Amino acid sequence: MKHTIALPTVLLALLPGASAGDSFAPTPNDQDIPRPVAGDSTLAGAERPDVARFLQVRKAQNPSLSPDGTQVAFKSRITGTLQLWVVAVDGGWPRQLTFGESITFHQWSPTGDWITYGVDRGGDEREGYYLISADGSRERELLAPSGAFRQFGAFSRDGRQIAYATTERNGVDFDVHVLDVDSGDDRKVLRGTGGLFPVAWRPDGGALILTQTRGEDAVEVFLLTLADGGVETLFKPEDRSFYGSFAWKPDGSGFYVVTNQDRDLQGLAFYDVAKGELSYVEPRGEEAAGHEVEAVALSADGGVLLWSTNAGGYSKLAARDLASGEPMSVPELPAGVYEVGFASGARTAAILVQGPRVPGDVWVWSAGSDQARRATHSSTAGIDFERAVVPQHLSFKARDGVEIHGLLYMPADLPADVKPPLLLAVHGGPTAQARPEFDGPHQYLLTRGVAVFDLNFRGSTGYGKRYARLNDLRLREGEIYDLADAVEWLGRSGRVDADRAAVMGGSYGGYLTMAAVARLPDVFKSGVAFVGVSNWLTALEGASPQLKASDRLEYGDIDDPEDREFFRRISPITHISNVRAPVMVLHGANDPRDPVTESDQFVRGIREQGGEVEYLRFPDEGHSIRKLSNRIIAFRRIAAFLERTLGIERTPEVGAVESPRGR
Repeated sequence: MKHTIALPTVLLALLPGASAGDSFAPTPNDQDIPRPVAGDSTLAGAERPDVARFLQVRKAQNPSLSPDGTQVAFKSRITGTLQLWVVAVDGGWPRQLTFGESITFHQWSPTGDWITYGVDRGGDEREGYYLISADGSRERELLAPSGAFRQFGAFSRDGRQIAYATTERNGVDFDVHVLDVDSGDDRKVLRGTGGLFPVAWRPDGGALILTQTRGEDAVEVFLLTLADGGVETLFKPEDRSFYGSFAWKPDGSGFYVVTNQDRDLQGLAFYDVAKGELSYVEPRGEEAAGHEVEAVALSADGGVLLWSTNAGGYSKLAARDLASGEPMSVPELPAGVYEVGFASGARTAAILVQGPRVPGDVWVWSAGSDQARRATHSSTAGIDFERAVVPQHLSFKARDGVEIHGLLYMPADLPADVKPPLLLAVHGGPTAQARPEFDGPHQYLLTRGVAVFDLNFRGSTGYGKRYARLNDLRLREGEIYDLADAVEWLGRSGRVDADRAAVMGGSYGGYLTMAAVARLPDVFKSGVAFVGVSNWLTALEGASPQLKASDRLEYGDIDDPEDREFFRRISPITHISNVRAPVMVLHGANDPRDPVTESDQFVRGIREQGGEVEYLRFPDEGHSIRKLSNRIIAFRRIAAFLERTLGIERTPEVGAVESPRGR
């Protein structure tokens, strides 16, 4: 509900140090809804481009090859929202297929006739499913949007059926469904509890691999036989483990899988169905070198195995000819993070490359060649990517001796005697990893002389199972001090000015940002929190079904009195009276993961203390800011806010807007 605000009340809310007994504007209020800004930008090739130009950089995402490997479907914000595009792998002009709300996923049917895609409503993550022909001339609705959450699984190998999971029955538990593509017949094949998801069809179409969530970094794995509904347990170890990237052999005798069962680092393994045995097949040197296998793909004929490893955040490719057992040549690609997948009917693989100097483009590799063809050429928006800063992977010891990791981006051409201010970036998840991908706002701040340390605090992935669980349950508090230790270590090393540090993060990183300004008030000059959690009690009680499926193992039991007291104690809202630094908070009103009320109450608490806070509450967004127009609003405000609070002299910019202070 919108509220009309009398001017004297607004002025009172702006006054620092107003007492809690004074009258305040309600939160949220009309002033919290972002207003459109000019879309102008600096000229192409400018030495210090406006932040809006960095946001205009485009990238291809989630490539899916046609069965014959001659075309690739991808999603991109070319038009300002995420839409579905198709281009020939040999080059040419891409065709736009969708034109409405941002799409959430897509996959090419093995028949080649259709591409399926999902769309939600304003970021609410309650998807409808659709089919569209590759030329965009025909389209069908498979499943209309509803109040249920859905999780797309996969096409059957013949393309006639789709498996997915849905909370349609009770709004909480995921059941497994199979949908007939031609007839539209939709049938529930297994009643589930919690987070139960179909992830791969057996090649004969008679069974589905299912995963059951066990915390945020592990699953249990089952095989559902569709004819009789029988469920066989494949993997349910006492030490919960990760299993993903399932790739069946064409004859159904087994599948390749990425897992960390019985080990710390993820490796490449093969499961033999007849023997019921799992064995690791990748060179053991990967584990010895501290590198995790992150994804695997198998060619349609079962002859070529392609996988990628994670080395300090950077992906490395490897391939093997399974007939000879010998390694195969792989293409040399730009440094960055890779996503791999074979066409369903050819020895052709799509490789998505995202790196500091490649925002996101698709290369196509024909197995047996040591070269790959670039299929997409995303716009760089007039920015010289050769000047983009490439990070250095660094590690340091936290106060308790745990080795913490991160990526340091330093501004170019700094005088030897200048120590730049620091932005400490904290990722979401928390089971995720800061990796060397192109980040427009970060690169913008680097041109303004701000160093960026993208922190992989304890609990991050990419460094093994033990590291990822160092923030589970009652260990969670340790990660907060990793933020302080990172700033202190970087300052001691002489790299940055630790007295001018800001913190910024989204989702779980939004929680850590709120926690940092509330519990580490002497460390940070300011904070920017996207879609964060301010009160763990309300957040866990109101979480979406996907999150509730993993929360108990990751966080604890909200119904246990001791756990509730722990959640209360670590919640940023508990320490709101300690917030002294200026804070900017951003949230989408349709967020189903961390409800917008989490930011509402945090902002309200700061205002009632007379603190300085700017709030951008987007009515048409969810758990992220998808629309380009909204992203420009958000990051222009963020850029002005950080430059002001870090004491950076601003240069006049086309379309720049002043940030209101202290609302």
